[in-house]
Amino acid sequence: MKPHAKPEAGADALVKACAGMTEAAAIEGDPNIERVRRLGRRLFDVSNCLVLFSHASSASGYVQPLDAAESAFARAFALSDVPVIVLDARAHPVFGEHRCVRSAPFIRFYAAHPVRNEQQEVVGAVALVDYAPRLSFDACEQALLADLAALVEHELRLRSMNASQLELQKKNKNLRRKSLIDPLIGTWNRGAIMRILAIESARCDKACVPLSLIVVDLDHFKQINDRFGHPAGDAVLVKMASRLRSCIRPQEALGRYGGEEFLVVLPAISHDAAMAVAERMRAAVAAQPETVAGVTLQLTISAGVASTDLFPNASGDELINRADMALYAAKDAGRNRVAKAAPELL
Repeated sequence: MKPHAKPEAGADALVKACAGMTEAAAIEGDPNIERVRRLGRRLFDVSNCLVLFSHASSASGYVQPLDAAESAFARAFALSDVPVIVLDARAHPVFGEHRCVRSAPFIRFYAAHPVRNEQQEVVGAVALVDYAPRLSFDACEQALLADLAALVEHELRLRSMNASQLELQKKNKNLRRKSLIDPLIGTWNRGAIMRILAIESARCDKACVPLSLIVVDLDHFKQINDRFGHPAGDAVLVKMASRLRSCIRPQEALGRYGGEEFLVVLPAISHDAAMAVAERMRAAVAAQPETVAGVTLQLTISAGVASTDLFPNASGDELINRADMALYAAKDAGRNRVAKAAPELL
C-alpha cells in the first residue's frame, strides 16, 4: 500500500509547533498509562509505544520512562494537532535530519496521535517508534492508534475529576470547619464544643480515664460593654481567649459557651490536674492589664471545675451543670478565683 500522504505532510508543521515537548514531572510509571503502552507495543509490534505530555500540561501526572535516544526523538516530534505517520524516516525531509535517524539507534518508523484535554487542547500524544521501516500504516491501524489516544484521554478526564473532587472535599472541609468556629474569637463555637464534649465523654468512659471540664467567665464584662461599647468588649474577649488557649494542650479543647463564658474540655485529666489548669488560666488573664480606649483595665476571670473523678456517673451535660454551680460559687466568693464542683455544692 502507498504511504499516507496527509499524516506525512502534517509532520512538517509538527516540528515548529512542539520543540518544547517534555515528559510531565509527576508520578512515575502510572499503571493505567503503562497498560496503554503495553497494548501499543503488542498491537503494532513496535519497539516502543510512548505516552507523552507537554511540559505545559498539568493534567497528566505521569513521567514517561524512556531511554535517552527515544526520549530525544519523541520530545522533538510528539506534539501535533493531527495524526503523524512516517513510514521511513530516512525519506522524510524533516525527520530524516534527526540524529536518531541518521545515526544510532537508527529510528525508521514513527506514528503519533494527539491526546486532547476536555477543552480539546492538545496536551500530548501516543507515539509508536520502531527500527524497521514500514510499507503501510492502514486505516484500521490508524483507528487503533486513535483508540489508544482515547484511552489516555479518558484517564486524564478521570484524573481531572478526582482532582476536582479532592478540591471540593477540601472546600467542604473548610466550610464545615468554619461552621464550627466562633467567627469573632476563633475558638470552637457552642455547637462544636458540645460535640467535642460528647465524643470525649464516650471515649474517656470506654478507656476508663477521667474527664474534666472548666467553665470560665470574664468578671464584670457587662461593665466593659456598657462603658466602652461592644467593639471594645469583643476585642477584650479575643485577647482573653488567646490567653486561655495558651494554657491548654493541643488534645484539649476551648469553646465559647455563650457570651463571655467559655467551656474547656480536658480528656484524661484528673480533677486535681484540671484545677491546676484553671488556676493557670486565672493567673494568665490577671497577669497583664489591658488598655481599652486609653483606660487600663485589670481583667480577671472566675472558673468552675467538674470532673468524673468526683462524679463518676455524670454525663457531659451534668458535668457542665456541676461546673456552672462551682463557677457561681467562685463569683459569690469574690471573683478572680477557681472553685471545684463537689457534692456539698448541691
